[in-house]
Amino acid sequence: MSPLILMLTAGAGIALLLFLVLKYKFQPFVALMLVSIVVALVAGVKPADLVATIEGGMGKTLGHIAIIIALGAMIGRIIELSGGAEALAKTLIERFGNRRTPLALTIAGFIIGVPVFFEVGVIILMPLAYGVARRARKPLLVFALPMCAALLTVHAFLPPHPGAVAAASQLGADLGRVLMFGLPITALLCYIGYRVAGRMTRRFYPMTDDIRAEVYGPHVTNADLQAWTNGNDSAVQQAAVAESHMGLEESTSAIAAKLPPAPAPGFGLIVSLILLPIVLILLGTLATSLLPIESTLRGVMTVLGAPLVALLIDTLLCAWLLGSRRGWSRSQVSDVIGSALPGVAMVILIAGAGGVFGKVLVDTGIGAVVSDMLRTTGLPVLALGFLLTMLLRAVQGSTTVALVTTAGIISPLIVTLDLTPNHMALLCLAMGGGGLAMSHINDAGYWIFTKLAGLNVADGLRTWTVITTLLGTLGFLITLLIWPFV
Repeated sequence: MSPLILMLTAGAGIALLLFLVLKYKFQPFVALMLVSIVVALVAGVKPADLVATIEGGMGKTLGHIAIIIALGAMIGRIIELSGGAEALAKTLIERFGNRRTPLALTIAGFIIGVPVFFEVGVIILMPLAYGVARRARKPLLVFALPMCAALLTVHAFLPPHPGAVAAASQLGADLGRVLMFGLPITALLCYIGYRVAGRMTRRFYPMTDDIRAEVYGPHVTNADLQAWTNGNDSAVQQAAVAESHMGLEESTSAIAAKLPPAPAPGFGLIVSLILLPIVLILLGTLATSLLPIESTLRGVMTVLGAPLVALLIDTLLCAWLLGSRRGWSRSQVSDVIGSALPGVAMVILIAGAGGVFGKVLVDTGIGAVVSDMLRTTGLPVLALGFLLTMLLRAVQGSTTVALVTTAGIISPLIVTLDLTPNHMALLCLAMGGGGLAMSHINDAGYWIFTKLAGLNVADGLRTWTVITTLLGTLGFLITLLIWPFV
């Protein structure tokens, strides 16, 4: 088949994928599988070989990422239901004081965002932002915007989140190196997000009536909030403030209600459990690079630093330290761990379907043609990864789908470039910048934030979309600056 026909087939396949997801609201997993089959048959895969191609792509991808995503979700679930995430955030707020509470919540978003998915992190932390805003008599957006931006930044850039893991798997990048470069980059981006949000929230953004009443009580008006923004709260000194009843989703509440009462876990314990798998993975990467092959220590650290082993160790420690040792029965520990899986099952399948699409592109020769075309653009591979991911993110909304689709498109090009492991890690992070940018009305995260923050659509675009796009672009530019020096 001619290169032109293959290119047209690839373009039509991506257009069909977007059309199914956007127009007919197909579930992304179903859409990816359907498009992969259509593209494979049109591009010349024999019907007898079709099933082998699909199973090969799914198996190769899920064999690497399914365990990592599932274990990461289990860790996050135990920390969530033990009260550890809330305890961590409250401790940070106490230590930073009233003037730096937005920074404390930003740091909490960064730390909690490592093991916890974005949506769950928002559900956990938003009630704290409500309480702080009520107590400080300040607009909610002052606290919610930098905190949620930090949560989404970590979700887009770092393992064990599914997009980052899937992209690294398809491109062959080392997760330890992704963490080694990604942690300082995301920390810097979260701080920049805090500073930018501080300037954004100097302007008044009206809140919807229901969220305003839930946070501040029925007597506080948007005029009062505007007075607070302008530094004048005399008009609301006598305002009655209602308690917030913001709660967790029903399934979480049902499980939490069955757990025995226990004091909240300590700040140091939660931070240690979050950092443990990261440290093990980084030590495994360093041992592979710095120690001789025959070294016993290298062998030990290679095993302990394997992402699935590090996460498994941490899952067991979380189950014991946050569960069994605090009075949970074995069946309760099992229920909590098991409750993490339904929420990530579809995410795992979407990542696997992205692997199928990538396998189809390679097996049909479309990948080689696309690789040649991308090479003729003259753009650096970092820019290609960032722009393609951002375009797909803007069009269809999902960070994970954008990352796995881009990885499938550019993986044939990567094979021809002979990139170093450090460059591969930076490429994954540049793509993560594209996955962070352009969160708008077709993104579930946009609606979660704007609804819980009480913003209308226009103000959500002025704040949330702008800050996510700015941070994603800055993340890409940082990888571009680092590229020549690694």
